[in-house]
Amino acid sequence: MVLEVSERPYEAKTQEIAKQLLAATREKRSFFAQVRDQIRWDDKLLDWAMSNPGLRVQLFRFIDTLPALRSKPEIARHLQEYLGDESVELPSALKGMLNFAQADSLPGQVAATTVATAVETLAHKYIAGENIKQTLKTIERLRKDKMGFTLDLLGEAVITEAEAQSYLQSYLDLMEKLTQEAQNWSSVPEIDVADGEPLPRVQVSVKLTAFYSQFDPLDPQGSRERVCDRIRTLLRRAQELGAAVHFDMEQYVYKDMTFAILKDLLMEEEFRTRTDIGMTVQAYLRDSENDAKALIDWAKQRGYPITVRLVKGAYWDQETIKAAQKDWPQPVYNDKAETDANYEKITQLLLENHEYVYSAIGSHNVRSQARAIAIAESLNIPRRRFEMQVLYGMGDQLAKALVKRGHRVRVYAPYGDLLPGMAYLIRRLLENTANSSFLRQNLEERPIEELLAAPVVASPQHSPERRTGFPNVADTDYAGEDARKKAQSALKSVRQRLGKTYLPLINGEYQTTADIVDSVNPSNPSEVIGKIGLISVEQAEQALQAAKAAFPSWRKTPVRQRAGVLRKAAELMEQRRDELCAWVVLEVGKPLREADAEVSEAIDFCRYYADEVERLDQGHNYDIPGENNRYVYQPRGIAVVISPWNFPFAIATGMTVAALVAGNCTLLKPAEVSTVIAAKLAEILVDAGIPKGVFQYVPGKGSKVGAYMVNHPDVHLIAFTGSQEVGCRIFSDAATVQPGQKHLKRVIAEMGGKNALIVDESADLDQAVAGAVQSAFGYSGQKCSACSRVVVLEPVYDAFVERFVEATRSLNIGPAEAPSTQVGPVIDATARDRIREYIETGRQEAKVALEMSAPDTGYFIGPVIFKDVSPNAKIAQEEIFGPVVAVIPAKNFQEALDIANGTNYALTGGLYSRTPSHIEQASVDFEVGNLYINRTITGAIVSRQPFGGFKMSGVGSKAGGPDYLLQFLEPRTITENIQRQGFAPIEGAD
Repeated sequence: MVLEVSERPYEAKTQEIAKQLLAATREKRSFFAQVRDQIRWDDKLLDWAMSNPGLRVQLFRFIDTLPALRSKPEIARHLQEYLGDESVELPSALKGMLNFAQADSLPGQVAATTVATAVETLAHKYIAGENIKQTLKTIERLRKDKMGFTLDLLGEAVITEAEAQSYLQSYLDLMEKLTQEAQNWSSVPEIDVADGEPLPRVQVSVKLTAFYSQFDPLDPQGSRERVCDRIRTLLRRAQELGAAVHFDMEQYVYKDMTFAILKDLLMEEEFRTRTDIGMTVQAYLRDSENDAKALIDWAKQRGYPITVRLVKGAYWDQETIKAAQKDWPQPVYNDKAETDANYEKITQLLLENHEYVYSAIGSHNVRSQARAIAIAESLNIPRRRFEMQVLYGMGDQLAKALVKRGHRVRVYAPYGDLLPGMAYLIRRLLENTANSSFLRQNLEERPIEELLAAPVVASPQHSPERRTGFPNVADTDYAGEDARKKAQSALKSVRQRLGKTYLPLINGEYQTTADIVDSVNPSNPSEVIGKIGLISVEQAEQALQAAKAAFPSWRKTPVRQRAGVLRKAAELMEQRRDELCAWVVLEVGKPLREADAEVSEAIDFCRYYADEVERLDQGHNYDIPGENNRYVYQPRGIAVVISPWNFPFAIATGMTVAALVAGNCTLLKPAEVSTVIAAKLAEILVDAGIPKGVFQYVPGKGSKVGAYMVNHPDVHLIAFTGSQEVGCRIFSDAATVQPGQKHLKRVIAEMGGKNALIVDESADLDQAVAGAVQSAFGYSGQKCSACSRVVVLEPVYDAFVERFVEATRSLNIGPAEAPSTQVGPVIDATARDRIREYIETGRQEAKVALEMSAPDTGYFIGPVIFKDVSPNAKIAQEEIFGPVVAVIPAKNFQEALDIANGTNYALTGGLYSRTPSHIEQASVDFEVGNLYINRTITGAIVSRQPFGGFKMSGVGSKAGGPDYLLQFLEPRTITENIQRQGFAPIEGAD
């Protein structure tokens, strides 16, 4: 077991050492004060960012954009757009320099050159070099100062397998070049030898996710196999060359899998005795102490130590934002003092277990380093077993002071092109300018006692405030092993129940039918998911009459009671989440993570509409003296819901429960190929307490039964999601007043899209390519919101197409239930054949950039990308509903918008851009119901992103929004004259 941290009197020694180190870091402060008026532009930028929060945000956004800009006028224009924002209070020097001149004017050019040069200078402060020649000079300078190094290759955002292979090769080449050069380096005993043992002169730091483009916690086994093959190659070559390898830690979602993979790999006989390998622990994570203890236990079992680099963590903002968006628990501490206290605790834990792990203490906080030194000196820890680490360009004075004290110091030095290095630079700038940063506080010359005080954690530990508004249910986090096991167990359990018969539910009773059809697994059509009883026209009439009879009672049922049924249904869905996901995966071929998101959406619909109907039930009062005026709502009557197969649970649930909670008796006719899932919804509604006749599950064959119900005079409302052809027919039929019909029918119809994603010349191509791939090929392109057109501006067109093709080529195609699958089957043979016809048409209209093969065991279509597509081509105008994408070039942003708007549809659209004026223009002129900027265009979330379009994409208010239930209700005004013989009650009178 881990040796537990014991209470030792380290504080006095910590304070003594910290004061010495702090004094050493402040030696040249008076010199800086003397030259403050001559300070360089790059330093000015940091000073301004620290003093003005609005400027800080906009300046960092501009810096993020800068590498994508190709000319001085572009730089000047973006500088003006970012810094001209109303939220920015400009320092007089910067305002005077910009003067917001024209981008192509001489002052604009001067401004562009000055700021771009300053940012480049700033970047070079934190990046060791843009090429190996520059980097070697940096290394030589570090070694001259008696400091070791570890090199990190920038640009690890790997989204293609070609990039993953290139990443590996780059490190192999880097190690070889460095070890060749190392032979010419003179020995530096302080860093090359410890306790008589030679240390590797060369060390590289790598990230696991960069070895495999589809690295995914949902697929630990597949990810492990692909990653380990490449890591073995790296470690073998490192051993041959005498280089050390350290594995960085990344975002929280990858943590457990990273530890698991490395622990297993380093237990292999070939690598078990290696002591020149390291892992990283991030102290800002709430579970990092347990991770450190587990690492020590593992290292003790292994029998040979590894290095554990202890850092505070570089992704705090990203982790907190992601957790808030996903409604997941925060993985990081929310108070800096909590992180600092945890860091000290883990430092002590590692150093007191130095027999099993070597410690690398990475921090720019003088107290944190002093604490480690105090412990190490108190325990007389051998020099080989611990070292101090700093980031290149940060804490330089601290590093020199540590060297002077006789400690081994290693500098973490990133190198590579400026473009991929910009994300790293932004993280460093955020750290440097944060209010809680030790470096900033030290620069501000806070009192020594305050700077060096032991971290005090507020009690009790506070959690961040949750988002206000509707509380969405959290999707499952499949990074957790328990979640993955539950999902696999549910799949096995559901498989044991396949082939059962599901009958229609009419007036609370399941009815036998003459027609029985099979619903099959599109990944494997020989596997029957269930046998479906389809109603006849006569049974449809019975269902309608039962609904008509139940309506008077249901409409008068108190709203709170109706809402209670929905909340109970949501509770049952949560309890059955894994099982429901399994049914979605198997019946419609939707990969697990997307099936899980669909169940979340169904739960949200139930709870959101329950809340909404209670809000609407309050009505409005518009009273005046002597007269009461009430504005209230009543249900419409009988609703027919015709739901699609592509969101068989979420959309069916949303339309059905909206109609029900509004007080309408409702008949659900699901798409034929997804009737088992709809039957599960029927079970849940019955178990939740829906009365007989109020809800009826009525699967019917083809359009005959559906048309009968649409045309029936007793039907008041039709809610439909599906194709434009069928939606228009329903709209037309419903407009005809049938004999005996005393009302006009309301139609809510969502009818698909031909959705475009615009990529402009300022876009972050890492994000744009990944977002386009996910938007286009998630669920094999079978979402009405899916991206089927990508409109790319000419300056980045070739680069985008190349990476888009390679990223798509890297996707795994296979059965929906396989954890590695990103592209599953299409829904049935009819869909497959129709998509193939469109592909053949596309060959005649454009160039094939990619056509992937697919398994022949199911209804599979491999992703297809066409390039150089005309905006008027058939494949650019008609909804294909499959994994087929048309990439269209555009000369400028206005033309891109015109192309995007040039179809009959207006459902979803997206823009990848870092140009504020483009973002503003798209917000106004992009004709879509849901516009997504710098993110994927699928995956709308209830309440947060109400969903729906206009033009030929549909009619009606947006699902999951504040107007949606109004479509299921009739408004009424009730006015009462409350005068009697000239007097009336007066509120507040005695």
